[in-house]
Parts: sequence; C-alpha cells; structure tokens
Amino acid sequence: MTLTQLEVFSLVAELRGFTSAALRLGISQSAVSHALKGLEQELGVELLRRHQGQVELTDIGAQLLQRARAMLGLADTLRQEAADARGMKRGTLRIGSFGPTSSSKLLPALLARYRLAHPGIQVQIDEGPDRQVLQWLEERRVDVGFVVLPQERFDTVALVEDQMVALLPAGHPLCEQPAIELKALCQDPFILTGAGSGELVSQLFAAQRLVPDIRYRTAQLLSTLATVARGEGVTVVAEQSLPEHPDPGYVSRPLSPRVKRQIGIAVLDRRQVSPATQAFIDLAGRFDYR
Repeated sequence: MTLTQLEVFSLVAELRGFTSAALRLGISQSAVSHALKGLEQELGVELLRRHQGQVELTDIGAQLLQRARAMLGLADTLRQEAADARGMKRGTLRIGSFGPTSSSKLLPALLARYRLAHPGIQVQIDEGPDRQVLQWLEERRVDVGFVVLPQERFDTVALVEDQMVALLPAGHPLCEQPAIELKALCQDPFILTGAGSGELVSQLFAAQRLVPDIRYRTAQLLSTLATVARGEGVTVVAEQSLPEHPDPGYVSRPLSPRVKRQIGIAVLDRRQVSPATQAFIDLAGRFDYR
C-alpha cells in the first residue's frame, strides 16, 4: 500500500469519477484505475463500484476512506514538519470557509498577512454552508475551518462576535422600532436562507415556539437581500454578513432580546495539526479584525 494509492482512492471518492481525479492529479485515467486495482487487491475488498457512469463507494470503501484521509493528513503533517525545520518553505493549508462573514470579511486580510509570512505554503479554500464546513473538518478534507461557536467536538479559537439582525424592506412599519421581536416577524412572508446562519435562525424561532410564514428558501445571501429589497418578505441574518454598502431597499434592526453570534476557527485535534495550520491558527488568534 502506498500513499499514492491512498491519494488516488481519496480523490476518486471525493470527485466521484476516474476522469476528474486523473485530471486533478495530472496522470492518465489508466494510471488511476491501476492504482485503485492494486489497492483493492492488496486489501482484498472492493472499495468503489461503477454504476451507470457514476462511481460510488462500497460500505467498506466509505469506512476505509476516513482512515485513508487520516493517513494522508498525517503524511502531510510529517512533510510540513520537515519543511518547518527548513524554514517552512513548502506545504499546504486547506481552509473551509462559509458565507460572506468569513469569506469576504475575515479571510482576505488574514490570507494577505499569512501569504506574506509564508509564501511557500499553498493555500486551498473550499466554500460552503457552515454545516458543510463542519463535515469537511470531520472528514479531514480541510485542515482548519471557520465555524459558528460553540463547537464542542473540535478544538476552537474565538475570533469575532457579531449579532443577528432583522432585515426589513425600506418603509416597513417595523422600521420605526429600534429593535424587533421575533414574533413580530411572523406576520410577514419570511425568507429563509440556506447559507450562513440559516440553521441558527430556525433554532431561534423554535426556541420561542414560533412558526414564521416561510414563503421563500434561498441558497445565497445575495438572493435573500434582493428579495427583501423588493419588498417581498422579511428575514433574519448575521450583521457581519451584510455588505459594507447596503442596498437602500432594506433596513436592518437588532433583535429584541439581542442574539449574539461568535465566529471562530476549528481544527479536529490541535495536537496533530501541521506547522502550516498552526501558523494560521496563531495568526488568526492575534489578528486585529477592526
């Protein structure tokens, strides 16, 4: 069994295809097939199954994928520790990021400082909803992820705190109030976004046994903002996620009582992180986000 075989297996499973994995690795499709066949023969089990042009993991393949990713992560850590001894001139940092808060507000300045200090480290960024970032951390697909705290099953570092706000069409009667109760938002069509803090918003209503009149479910925050600006509904979003120059078609108001949200970074186990990841954690923890 070789690390190359494990890398091929992991990538084929992630991309669900031999051709796409071959293109990513820069090798031929036959080389990918040969590596997987050799791995399966050595282990004595079928890891992947082709069905109607799709590649699917077998049950044992899904189980062993977690082990393979752990081994690849350890190998990468060993390489980076060696690179650290040489001045950390090489290495890879994989970051999971969610929504405008981390991708647009926090990450750009952090990355600029990090790349200046460690120009030899290759940075890869995957973006998705916050729940997906948690899954990527558990699957070891990313080294560090931006998350909404608390997250008990990870090692975390708190970075910034913001609050949840009600978003109303300009001219809405509730705009006259300095703060908005959740129950007041149940009188209008409600827009629930699947991005960012959509799950947190649902939990807030459920905790007060309130049922908003959900008329729209949007995948992107920009769609949510545009729908509110057109006067088609109200919503609740994180204040940090709002653009620096908001659309005059909507107005934000804090919730009553106020609901705070803390953003941090998380790793699966801080004792096992690579030098490149540790350097990012150290920088993020002391960075001035104002």
